[in-house]
Amino acid sequence: MLEKMLVKNCIKLNLKSKNKADVIDELVDVLYANGRLNNKEEFKKTILKREEQSSTGLEEGIAIPHGKSESVKIPTVAFGLSKDGIDYDSLDGEPSKLFFMIAAPANATDSHIETLSQLSSLLLDDDIREQLLQVKTEQEVLDILLKEEKVGETLVSSENKTFDVLAVTACPTGIAHTYMAAEALNKKAKEMGINIKVETNGSTGVKNEITQEDIKNAKGIIIAADKNVEMSRFNGKHVEIVGVKDGIKRPQELIQNALDQKAPIYSSKETSKQSSGSERKGFYKHLMSGVSNMLPFVVGGGILIAISFIFGIKASDPTDPSFNPIAKLLMDIGGGNAFFLMIPVLAGFIGMSIADRPGFAPAMVGGLISANNGGGFLGGLVGGFLGGYVVLLLKKLFAKLPEKLEGIKPVLLYPLFGILITGVLMYLVVISPVAALNSGITNFLNGLGTGNLILLGAIVGGMMAIDMGGPINKAAFTFGIAAIAAGNYYPHAAVMAGGMTPPLGIALATTFFKHKFDKEEREAGLTNYIMGASFITEGAIPFAAADPIRVIPSCIAGSALAGGLAMAFKCQLPAPHGGLFVLPIITNPLMYLFAVAAGSLVTCVLIGLTKPSKTI
Repeated sequence: MLEKMLVKNCIKLNLKSKNKADVIDELVDVLYANGRLNNKEEFKKTILKREEQSSTGLEEGIAIPHGKSESVKIPTVAFGLSKDGIDYDSLDGEPSKLFFMIAAPANATDSHIETLSQLSSLLLDDDIREQLLQVKTEQEVLDILLKEEKVGETLVSSENKTFDVLAVTACPTGIAHTYMAAEALNKKAKEMGINIKVETNGSTGVKNEITQEDIKNAKGIIIAADKNVEMSRFNGKHVEIVGVKDGIKRPQELIQNALDQKAPIYSSKETSKQSSGSERKGFYKHLMSGVSNMLPFVVGGGILIAISFIFGIKASDPTDPSFNPIAKLLMDIGGGNAFFLMIPVLAGFIGMSIADRPGFAPAMVGGLISANNGGGFLGGLVGGFLGGYVVLLLKKLFAKLPEKLEGIKPVLLYPLFGILITGVLMYLVVISPVAALNSGITNFLNGLGTGNLILLGAIVGGMMAIDMGGPINKAAFTFGIAAIAAGNYYPHAAVMAGGMTPPLGIALATTFFKHKFDKEEREAGLTNYIMGASFITEGAIPFAAADPIRVIPSCIAGSALAGGLAMAFKCQLPAPHGGLFVLPIITNPLMYLFAVAAGSLVTCVLIGLTKPSKTI
């Protein structure tokens, strides 16, 4: 297998590159020139995406950029040698000289991945690295790497053994670092005379799986991982959680710490899963998992809706004289589908973060129930956490079942009972109070009438920012539409000003307070300029969901100011939607813009003052 993947034409002994970006380009070009890739730009994106997660530059002059992609036609390892060395963000800060670019197809077989992982492990051998640095011909590279009948010692037999130390290794791609960390730990444990068992969570799944008997007898546990692994099984044991590179870089220290039981005792009260090292933990981690996966639906759907307004505010309505089929198509895609999926996706990935894959379906159903029954994104949050923790409870209950039933838990028991329990709780407990709240707020607004326009404007404006598309937002919006139908055009001007303010205020905050947001949030902030200008309040949802305590009050304050000012300036709006697209038909348009700008600025400043700084 390795002979097919490591070919002479994909070996380059005189790399010309002087930096990391260039060496990636050079090796990708080698693969593409030899017919191993369908699309070199797509494969390069895969490589760079992996590098963003953590550099694949290791110690001892080795770098292993790698990725799985549909652009890979033939699984291949490209080898490059730089005698002078290239700065590749390596673990030890030294220049990298030996480069192995691993190209695996998206549907790579287990045998492909095993071969690639074993090759990665082989590079930990000092003699092999030294031989590779001295090669003069491509054939010498092949002779060195193919002469071993069996490469690597990653998976050790665990029959009839008691282990002093257990370890789990995992990296995002599951091709190289997972197995190199396992190899390093196994090798060092052998030198120390320690019995160790290393479970690998690689691209081909879990191998050498740790058993409950192993855990019972072990002194300590090492988790060297850059992605989620199953953690509840280690409850009550000394567990040290580090990144996968630490498993490669300092195996002796980790093994000794495990033997000495220096790590804290792990508790699985909050979650059955844990991420490694520096990743977010607990409630916030689950929340951000949902938000980050929901974000593409918000951005893509929101911009498509905004584009549809170019053809006319009601151009997507077949019954309207301004109807345009392109506008309807855009609205159907963006609003009818992308936005429709937004809340279920938010809930589904929250549940998956809490309870792994079994938590996805119950949580997504909970989010869908919320979306279909007026629960909005707040109801979706409830559905997501509810679905995830219901499955956690089921895992504990079903743990007592016979081992013969283990295989049917994820395919039958968890989805059946998880969806049932989550759905029942959503319908019988969650949805009714939300609907009652919606009805109560609508009645309250109708009772206010027009007796105090400024107060009314501040209230409906602020309501637009509370749940941003949910029942409270819709109650204010419905009130504004009803006022238009009655010939009163003042309230809806305040409603739209309040609805435009949250995304615009957040967009300003991501621009002027960049250190308060991570890269993904800053990029999403730019699209909020478009959504805010188009009266798409939902653009603020990912930010509100990620930090509700700071963002929602800031948005409410800005929206209330914008709505109150719109009323104070006697602005009138006869159209039900449109944002800046309907500015020409708004009474006192300049003052209306001032109201929106003032509210957005207040939201921006409050967010900037209250949010903590983040590492950029």
